[in-house]
Amino acid sequence: MRRLRPLLLSAALLLGAVPATGAAANAAPAPAGTGGDPRPLDQVIPAPASVRAHGDPFTLTDDTRIRVGGHAAAARGARDAAQELAEILRPFTGYDLPVTTGGDAHRGSGAIVLAHGGPHSLGEEGYRLRVGEHRIVLQARAAAGFFHGVQTLRQLLPAQVESDAARTGTQTWRIAGGTLTDTPRFEHRGAMLDVSRHFFTVEEVKRYIDQLALYKFNRLHLHLSDDQGWRIAIDSWPRLATHGGSTEVGGGPGGYYTKAEYREILRYADDHQLMVVPEIDMPGHTNAALASYAELNCDGVAPPLYTGIEVGFSSLCVPLERTYDFVDDVVREIAAMTPGPYLHIGGDEAHSTSHEDYAAFMDRAQTVIGKYGKTVVGWHQLTGAEPAEDAVVQYWGVTGEEEDVAEAARNGNRLVLSPADRVYLDMKYNEDTPLGLSWAGYVEVRQSYDWDPGRYFQGVPESAILGVEAPLWSETLENSDHIEYMAFPRLPGVAELGWSPAATHDWEDYRVRLAAQAPRWEALGIDYYRSPQVPWDSGTR
Repeated sequence: MRRLRPLLLSAALLLGAVPATGAAANAAPAPAGTGGDPRPLDQVIPAPASVRAHGDPFTLTDDTRIRVGGHAAAARGARDAAQELAEILRPFTGYDLPVTTGGDAHRGSGAIVLAHGGPHSLGEEGYRLRVGEHRIVLQARAAAGFFHGVQTLRQLLPAQVESDAARTGTQTWRIAGGTLTDTPRFEHRGAMLDVSRHFFTVEEVKRYIDQLALYKFNRLHLHLSDDQGWRIAIDSWPRLATHGGSTEVGGGPGGYYTKAEYREILRYADDHQLMVVPEIDMPGHTNAALASYAELNCDGVAPPLYTGIEVGFSSLCVPLERTYDFVDDVVREIAAMTPGPYLHIGGDEAHSTSHEDYAAFMDRAQTVIGKYGKTVVGWHQLTGAEPAEDAVVQYWGVTGEEEDVAEAARNGNRLVLSPADRVYLDMKYNEDTPLGLSWAGYVEVRQSYDWDPGRYFQGVPESAILGVEAPLWSETLENSDHIEYMAFPRLPGVAELGWSPAATHDWEDYRVRLAAQAPRWEALGIDYYRSPQVPWDSGTR
């Protein structure tokens, strides 16, 4: 089972803070200066597709300017990326770093130039970075490419650029010379945040978006409904949010997003080149909805709100026509708000629904999603019914051997891989981890990183793999500190699996690059688990 629950959670997990095993207690001190050799161009996460070192480094000075050159001057994405780079660099460097437009990308000196162009193979998300002694040129063909290139530049500078501390002394800011060309391996590089078991505020979701964007994720899957809470306002069924959203695991106050707040999350994600994929789980995981409206229950009696962590006991009433009025209204309102092409239907752990009813429900529900112009995404149990022709199947198993899933892939349904014993970020690192669950086993950093999505599922070619996604379920997580402790340091590895060519995946090299991220996380205030598998102190820079 995807989220098999123990019967009880200790009060220490639900109410206590993460003990002093994270960054605050054991982190190596940030380096005092920024002199010395610049970071090599290939020492970033995710690993770039191609790097060629050559020439002298570029030195950032108080005369440096950021220029949007040539045809890129008309591209909003390039201007936005230039402004973001300036805003990242100004506070700690103390430099003005004016942003200008126009001019030839290959003339002048002392500039960081964002220029539209590069080979067609860069696509929407790729970029090319040329660093020389006199200028840096970042080329891309679309807004996402400029954004991702800026994140790479950010990692090539010392971690102090992330700090709010006042600039002191004389410092040298250099970026190694060479050419870096980078494109993603997979289209879908996602992270899922469960806001249903515990509710997370708009600001907490935005903070997670910031962290995802740093590592070139491009999908944020929001799990918006479950037995413990309904988290999105639906005008035609208002009690879903006001009643169904009024609690959470352990009996806390819960919460929900108004439509304005949901749109705010969508805008923020879009600004960070992430597409939001909303999930309304059904026909199971629906107690919050059933408790909100008696008419959705076969017996006409609303159950009480639920604050535990067991699964599989709830189901929409499949024979009831009113159920499909509910599905139509919810899908219509969410589809109207969500610009992306996907709507996640859930579909897992429907243990209280017969196979016949499950198949009948999924057939009708998928039709509704198509009616409102969205592509169905479903957990891999959907393949036990009849997936829509273009449906995306999200796999959370642990074997990579399920024949129904392989057959769906052979029939044209693309797979998103989220194997629970690899990339479920809520799995404990070891038996002493104070948060998380362990039904899929303990998942240390190496296990999370050291596998190949393109060769994972037996009988399924890499061409059928849409990408990878790291779910983070929140039975034991209550705030951003909890999210970060479970996500870091595993999250960057998932990003690398999704972005970087398979030939670059090497644990021994990766663990050193991962260690070098620690000072950046500390400067950003990110708590993290100091895995003994990672040479943290040797990685500080």
